[in-house]
Parts: sequence; structure tokens; C-alpha cells
Amino acid sequence: MAVLLWLAGLYLRIPILVAPPLAPFIGDELALTQTLTGALTTLPILMLAIGSMPGSLAIARIGPRNTLAMAMVIMVLGSAGRGLAPDTVTLMLASATMGIGVAMMQPALPALLPRWLEPHHLALGSAIYMNGMLMGEFIGAGITLPILMPLLDNSWRATLMVWSLPALLVAAALYLPRRDREKPVGKVSWLPDWSNPLTLRIGLLLGLSGSMFFGLNAYMGSLLEQQGQFNKLADALFWFNIAQVFASLTMLKMAKAWVGRRSVIIITASLSILGTLGAITFTGWWAIASATVMSLSAGILLILLVAVPPLVTTARETGRLSAGTFLVGYTLAFSVPMLGGLIADATGDARHAILTIIGYSLLVLPLAFKLDLQRKKDQPES
Repeated sequence: MAVLLWLAGLYLRIPILVAPPLAPFIGDELALTQTLTGALTTLPILMLAIGSMPGSLAIARIGPRNTLAMAMVIMVLGSAGRGLAPDTVTLMLASATMGIGVAMMQPALPALLPRWLEPHHLALGSAIYMNGMLMGEFIGAGITLPILMPLLDNSWRATLMVWSLPALLVAAALYLPRRDREKPVGKVSWLPDWSNPLTLRIGLLLGLSGSMFFGLNAYMGSLLEQQGQFNKLADALFWFNIAQVFASLTMLKMAKAWVGRRSVIIITASLSILGTLGAITFTGWWAIASATVMSLSAGILLILLVAVPPLVTTARETGRLSAGTFLVGYTLAFSVPMLGGLIADATGDARHAILTIIGYSLLVLPLAFKLDLQRKKDQPES
């Protein structure tokens, strides 16, 4: 089960993060504008918010395992479909389809944990699939150009196929474990429960983590260029992204001790803000070190927040709560950096993009002090 959780987690990010290294080749062949080239990465991120509710609906109707398998098939159809796209419109439709599939996978994984694992293993289960997700970020971005493309005659189309199709085997393997601790029940609500304060609070804090990571990743080049340090961009991106791997490895070790502790969420959120502030205050290697601290802290914070729903709510409500938090979190992870970019364009100062993200993060940080992380008891079946 641990291997399946890890492999499913891997495909939460690989289909998205292979786009940036392949974007120049795709753009050249299909004559994409800069905006459309960027959309190869940003469009799936937007879909992560939009697709969370179809995922919640599917979980309520057909269960988390069936939803996860179906979502992986949708993801493969979209991801591999990009490799067959003859034109820009088809490429963007395939990218959106891939993003919807990944988005539906997101709430299905935490909803599956209570069915496969004992309660005292929920934190570790969350850390395992999140380790796969964060490793997927590094693997997808790190080995596509230097290793995979040369083996495939430098074909971006074949590269997308090779990354995508093995997920079908993972989807089929999801049915190997016979264990399912929760029996089928009647109709289950799937819309976000806005009366539950955790839906909005966790979602807004996910927006803090996501906007900082995606925002600083996006504007790193502009910041270094403004500082006259553009030659350090490759090193900066390497350390920035590998810090997410170290975050996931840390949580594999510390999951049982840290998951469900409000104090750890407060500390990692605060360190994320300080690291981001340091990235625009310092220059050179000190700025890169600060950005790396932010990435490490934000990665740990992400795992801590994603692990909350299966820990604090009933098995029937986990998918619903997770979907609601992802809807809020990824909407903000997309829109806050976008707003920052518009402000930076207007002022001509790249630091203003990051200051916008810091301003948002400071506004929502007090929510971490109000998180109620007490476990709700399962309600008797009727």
C-alpha cells in the first residue's frame, strides 16, 4: 500500500512539472507565444482548483479508490494527449484535461487513507504520498532534459508519452489491496462545508504555502536579473526545488510527531514568510539561501496542512473537506502571484510581486493560531 500511495503521489506533480523543461521545444514546433508557453504550466495549476469539486463529487458517488483510478486515467489521456497535439488549441485542451485529472486525484488520496490505514498510521500515509508528490516535482523537472529526452531522440512528444503512460499501471494496481475499512454507505454530501471553519482556514493557509512556492519560483529569474545576479539562476532553482525533496524526507521521519500540531504549522508558516522576505532583502547567495529556507519550510507546511483532513474528520467527510481546502488553496496559489506580477509590471520592480505574496501571507498567518485540530468521532451509520 505504501508503494501505491507513493506512486500515486508521484503523478500529482510529474505531469505538470515536465512542461517547463519541454516548453521551449513545444513552443518552437507549434509556434507558441510567450503567454501560451507559460500557460503549459499555469493552466494545469488553475485546473487544480477548478477540478477539486468534481473530485469530491466522484468520491461521494463511487468512492475514493474508484475516483483515484478514474482520475489517473483522465490525467494520462490529457498528459499523453499533449504529445499527440497537432495544434495550439488541442494542446491547451489536453493540458486542461490533464490538470482536471490531477485535481481529482488530490482529494481522493487523503480520502483513501482512512480506508486503507489504521488511524495511528494516517499521518505517515499522508507523508508517504506527499513525499511522492514532492519527489515528482524534482524528478519531472530534473531528469527530463539531461536523461530522458536524449534517450528518445530528443522528441518532446515521445518524452510526454513515456512520462504519462506508466500511470495506467499504477491505476490498475490500486485494485490489488483487498482492504477497505469503510463499507459502502448511502448518499454522501460532496460540496464544501463552509460552516466548518477548517475548510476556509486550511485553504487560506494552503494559499500561503502555494503562492510563496509558485510565486518565488516564477519570479526568481526576474529578481536575480534585477540584482545583477542572473548567472546564479540555475543554482538558485536547483537548491530551491531540491529543498522540497528534503522537506518530504523530513516529514517521513517526523510525521507522527508533527502532524496535527498547531505549533509546528505556525512555526513553518512564519519561517516561510521570513525566508521569502530574505529573498528580496538580501542579494547573491544569501538571497538564494533565504529562498531555499522558504521552500523547505513551505514544503513541510504543505504536508502538515494536507494531512489535516483525514486526521480530524470522519472517513466520509475527508474527501469533502480536502476538496474544499484545495479549491481555496490553489485558487489563491494561482491568483496571488498573478496579482503580484501585475503590480510588478506596473511599477517595474520585481520585488513588488513578492511583497504582494508576503502581504497576503501576513494577513492569513493569524488563522494558524485558531486551527482546531481535534479529531471528530465517527458518527454511527444509519
